[in-house]
Amino acid sequence: MTPASKSHDPIRQQLSEVKARVATVLELAKSLGADGAEVAMSRQQGLSVSTRMGEVENVEFTNDGALGITVYRQGRKGSASTADLSEQALTKTVTAAVNIAKYTSVDDCSGLADKALLAMQPLDLDLYHPHEISTEEAIDLAKECEESALAVDARISNSDGASFDSFSGFKVYGNSHGQLVGYPSTRHSLSCVMIASDGDDMERDYAYTVNRDFALLESAKNIGLQASQEVLSRLNPQTIATSKVPVLFRADIANTIWGHFIAAISGGNLYRKSSFLLDAIGNDVFPKFLNISERPHIARALASSAFDSEGVLTQDREIISQGALQTYLLTSYSARKLGLTTTGHAGGIHNWLVDAKGHDGSFDAMLKTLGTGLLVTELMGQGVNIINGDYSRGAAGFWVENGEIAYPVSEITIAGNLAQMFKGIVAVGSDVDLRGSIHTGSILIDEMQVAGH
Repeated sequence: MTPASKSHDPIRQQLSEVKARVATVLELAKSLGADGAEVAMSRQQGLSVSTRMGEVENVEFTNDGALGITVYRQGRKGSASTADLSEQALTKTVTAAVNIAKYTSVDDCSGLADKALLAMQPLDLDLYHPHEISTEEAIDLAKECEESALAVDARISNSDGASFDSFSGFKVYGNSHGQLVGYPSTRHSLSCVMIASDGDDMERDYAYTVNRDFALLESAKNIGLQASQEVLSRLNPQTIATSKVPVLFRADIANTIWGHFIAAISGGNLYRKSSFLLDAIGNDVFPKFLNISERPHIARALASSAFDSEGVLTQDREIISQGALQTYLLTSYSARKLGLTTTGHAGGIHNWLVDAKGHDGSFDAMLKTLGTGLLVTELMGQGVNIINGDYSRGAAGFWVENGEIAYPVSEITIAGNLAQMFKGIVAVGSDVDLRGSIHTGSILIDEMQVAGH
């Protein structure tokens, strides 16, 4: 979008209008007796299309959002929301929140984030890259994705469809500390799910690309080719004998391992004493070679944010330094429960960079380090207990022998304990997946229990 057109950009115009509404709501809450108040609104509009076997399955136009207000009065809290931004509806919503607060219990830990921690003048992180695309052009992209996959091999007999999505939107946050901030953002994605069959065996797999900037998406042809390669590689899987072997989590699912770690160091689980990492600050949780840094202000990154959902300024943090835990992930509420200070993680994490210098390498190098064992490319089920760290999930992937992929495997279960799995990380690959909030390569763990036949 050119600078000249910014003034006519409907998203920027709506953002400005909503900021004015939020300011009005905050004044109204104050006039109705609230000690403090915070208001948040997000809006998203865009286009989603999907095709299957060359036919259009779905065309959906999105334009939705809601404003939520939370008021605090004498230690009590009340919340209400509305999608109607008319003056009358806003007045009713604020009144409802104030009335609810009369009947809730006093909680000394609730309330706004401390004013000194707020992002009053947040950075522009270049998250907004609108792209005008017609419905026909979007459909053509999805069709091209499918066609390129179907043309690869006769065994690719069917498709679960291809989808293209393009969304623009904004977030606005304001509170009675005088903070009123907001920013626009975009997200574009293209995905393809293919089905391959060989005799009695039928397998399904996918590929996708996502970016803030449409121009940086991978081509529809390449996504189709990736999906076809993935599904063909899975044909005719075998089962394996139950044993303890090294396990390599491919980069695109390795973030699930870090996801369990995030849950274990999140304030809500800690103050409830529902984590196996209680009182772990300063402890060696991972091997000495492993570091995790959080960098919230990377331009255009998918998890970048100048402030969290409580308006707290985000900042660079070292989560893991030489294997040792440096910080918990806290909101204002969980921080007060623990007698600590919020870390700006209301709403989630912001761009984790996993680094294992000296213990990394390409994907092929990771296979060589694995030697003989299991490469996991799909996980199923939710058998993870954050309280004691026990881990058990269904899996599929490939059996590796002498550093080479031998054959696909399925109908297996992998099990261990997260504390031991974390300590047992041997290497983290340089094959970093940038399509999410955790930038990680493949993870090699020295030993896990694999249950087969």
